[in-house]
Amino acid sequence: MKRTLYIAVSLLFGVVLLTACSNQSSKSTNAVEDTSTDEEAVVEEPDMIDSADKNEDAYKVVIDPGHGGKDNGATGANGRYEKEFTLDLGLKVQEILKDDSDIKVLMTRDDDRFISQEDRERPNYANREDADIFISLHQNSFEDSNVSGTESFYYDEESQSLAETMQEQVVDATGFDDRGTSQKSLFVLRDTDMPAVLLEVGYLTNPADQEKMGTDAFQEEIAESIVEGINTYFEN
Repeated sequence: MKRTLYIAVSLLFGVVLLTACSNQSSKSTNAVEDTSTDEEAVVEEPDMIDSADKNEDAYKVVIDPGHGGKDNGATGANGRYEKEFTLDLGLKVQEILKDDSDIKVLMTRDDDRFISQEDRERPNYANREDADIFISLHQNSFEDSNVSGTESFYYDEESQSLAETMQEQVVDATGFDDRGTSQKSLFVLRDTDMPAVLLEVGYLTNPADQEKMGTDAFQEEIAESIVEGINTYFEN
């Protein structure tokens, strides 16, 4: 009787142990499957960026908003910095040209970032990108607050035509005095391998001029004139 009872208990214990092992094995398998599922959820196909592709022959235009970061540029009559205007204007030019398949805009900066003059990164960037033209945006300043006007600078004869074209268009937009184009040895002009112009749109030390240049509507007009100058230059 005792032997029969012992055998029955042993068999029952074996069934319980086998069932426990089976459940544990099932849990381990599920853990592996869960981990696999998590990994598959992480490794997904990246979203495709829907952008207007530029054709291979598109002109490369570098827009260089002057100054930035700790380099404020000149300070205007109302306390605003030159770097703010140049960035706002540069972004407006970029926005106008973003859907133009014939022109690819390259920005030396699209935020309030400092770019050292010592490493010549602005012209070096344009050279690395093999740009077709380089346009640096600035505001002028002078101790006499009555001084006003728009002027453009170039370094070599190859850039003179670009400077004259841009000057004509921007003066029409600003309505400021036409101070003409001049040859000047500035590193952003001297160190570039393509036609380059530095635009001094207006004098931020002139209260009336700065007030106009600080408005979005006026900046849009200037940006459109720059785009018109770019198109006119390439057409010619």
